[in-house]
Amino acid sequence: MDWDKLRIFHAVADAGSLTHAGDALHLSQSAVSRQIRALEESLSTTLFHRHARGLILTEQGELLFDATSAMNRRLETAAARIRDSEEEVFGELRVTTTIGFGTLWLAPRLVKLYEKYPDLKIDLMLEERVLDLPMREADVAIRMKEPSQADLIRRRLMNIRMRLYATPEYLAQAGTPAVMSDLASHRLISQKPSNTAQVTAGSLLVKNLQSVDMKSTLTVNNYFGVLQGVLNHLGIGVLPDYLSDDFPALVRVLPDIESTEVPVFLAYPEELRQSRRIAAFRDFVTEEIMAYRKRQIEEPA
Repeated sequence: MDWDKLRIFHAVADAGSLTHAGDALHLSQSAVSRQIRALEESLSTTLFHRHARGLILTEQGELLFDATSAMNRRLETAAARIRDSEEEVFGELRVTTTIGFGTLWLAPRLVKLYEKYPDLKIDLMLEERVLDLPMREADVAIRMKEPSQADLIRRRLMNIRMRLYATPEYLAQAGTPAVMSDLASHRLISQKPSNTAQVTAGSLLVKNLQSVDMKSTLTVNNYFGVLQGVLNHLGIGVLPDYLSDDFPALVRVLPDIESTEVPVFLAYPEELRQSRRIAAFRDFVTEEIMAYRKRQIEEPA
């Protein structure tokens, strides 16, 4: 089977358009069309349904696209390994983690990684959806739950808990709760319920807190928003304990109240075991976590 025709087929299937595929491949629409017709003739089948809105894969086309997608992923992996030299770390690294952890903990620390490896190109994908690492939706993940796939290398980084925090300014104005029932006179700021591990732990804590009839609440769909509410003295927030390291001015409220532990794992595909970029990122995160743990021991909450 002609590799060049397969490459053109994959581009057309991915773009859903001969014109867009031609633009990406720097070929004319007619040249792309000829290659697709030749491939269909060689396979004695129709690969696309053609209509006014574009191209849709036939059942046979879907089968071939699955195969070319797998080939493409393997080629990308091989190219990444080739680009990872013995002396340098460079190229693209796709990192996925939750919005809260990525925004509040990881992103502010990346300056240290770039200082050491200035030629890295990091694509930081922050979302609650768990991306499929074996299918190469990302290269490395930091997750609030142990990955279930058997073909992943995983490392437990730390455990986090959800706790209550407020600013000194807010507490000076509204008073500091001494017992949970005192929360009735305060505004609680929390993240909306979700099925992610970290948010679930926070939701269970919030549910317990809401057994007290609070006069006011603020719910946000991510922890960055919760933190902004707390920093602007709107109330008492339910936040991950790792924030105490970067926001030491925050005051922990009701220290006896906290969520269950949420484990944090770093994971990446087995096939990227030898990647210099993965190793650089893994070592960077591990060093930052170790430094964080040391500070927590020296300055207990």
